[in-house]
Amino acid sequence: MALVEQVLDGDRLALARLLTLVENDDPQGLATLDALYPHTGNAHIIGLTGGTGTGKSTLVNQLARYVRQQGIPGNGGAARQIRIAVVAVDPTSPFSGGAILGDRIRMRDLAGDPNVFIRSMATRGALGGLALRTRPVVQTLDAAGYDWVLVETVGAGQSEVEVARTAHTTIVVDAPGLGDEVQAIKAGILETADVLVLNKADLPGADRAATALRTSLRLGPSDSEAGNGGWQVPILMTVATEGNGIAEVVEAISRHRTHLQASGEWVQRVRLRVERELRELLAQTLLASLLDRQPEGAFAEIVNQVEERKLSPRAAVAQLTQQARA
Repeated sequence: MALVEQVLDGDRLALARLLTLVENDDPQGLATLDALYPHTGNAHIIGLTGGTGTGKSTLVNQLARYVRQQGIPGNGGAARQIRIAVVAVDPTSPFSGGAILGDRIRMRDLAGDPNVFIRSMATRGALGGLALRTRPVVQTLDAAGYDWVLVETVGAGQSEVEVARTAHTTIVVDAPGLGDEVQAIKAGILETADVLVLNKADLPGADRAATALRTSLRLGPSDSEAGNGGWQVPILMTVATEGNGIAEVVEAISRHRTHLQASGEWVQRVRLRVERELRELLAQTLLASLLDRQPEGAFAEIVNQVEERKLSPRAAVAQLTQQARA
């Protein structure tokens, strides 16, 4: 396939075209991704989540700039050889169906770097902070040879735990004055954190917010219960607009990767992600197949019976399954 060779050769236009095909579930794009799949598994996938106004986009911008200039600890200082991809997920309007995709504007400092690739995605109604096709897009960028793939969630706040099922390292970003620290532990978002970043640490109340985050972590599950292999989640203070604290975040990300690989957690997380993806794809495929096998009008009739309370939803599913087997 010509598109496979072009992507592997570093053709950015071909990569952009393939990503569009993959996002749209185009058969050519999906076939190309299948052919590229043996080339995946090398990127460090880093998810960033947190509420609106915490400065995630600025933090992503600064992380990418720092790594391109300074490299990654333990990488031999080969900064200019490190390739970074950014997947920025923006919300889709429930009214117009459109999305601003403004992260490309906010990350314009990176635009001229040939070793940085930025892709904005609309959620298209998906929940959990990611778009419907975030995972295959990340796989495509992994196959294209990017060392880091930074995935920035929508920014809806407490419900954004889906990114932890996609990333190797999850960074939860907070900021003083938002009041999310205690609520986040209730929603489980802090339990997904491998690194906690308190951004805008120059604002009043930063020390108080940091104390609240430490308390929230202590209230959460123990290391053994969390299944993180003994990793101690660091709380790091940054002022991303000034570049302060960025080196410490990069160092923590590097340490976390080393920990995952040394403890065997890297392999376990990859396996869980593969198993979850297969289950989701299987469910989608079987559902489509079951509906295709229904006689014309059968599904609408079942809907009518459930609506009229003649059948329970569970009994309706059993009937649809029986009809598909007949």
